[in-house]
Amino acid sequence: MFLHIGGDTVVSIKDVITIIDHQSVKTSKITKKFLEDERKKKRLVDTNQEETKSYVITQDVIYCSPISSLTLKRRAQYVNNLEPFPAEQTDFEELTE
Repeated sequence: MFLHIGGDTVVSIKDVITIIDHQSVKTSKITKKFLEDERKKKRLVDTNQEETKSYVITQDVIYCSPISSLTLKRRAQYVNNLEPFPAEQTDFEELTE
């Protein structure tokens, strides 16, 4: 399943490591340094279309999202709770003339 994180961006739920609120980044020197280092390595994807409210961290990339971390968490939980439709076995008779 996929998680829509804003704009035209979706990520696989399986790839998401964590979602961090932008306000917590402002108050944490360690997190701020981590994001700066990732930006230098060109692993931070920032579309700059809207204000960043959260960061979605995956194994390969960090995405800036205009959606709040709480909303993203709710979406991820909703998607994880969805079960795929069960495949129905259909019995049908072969038509013969």
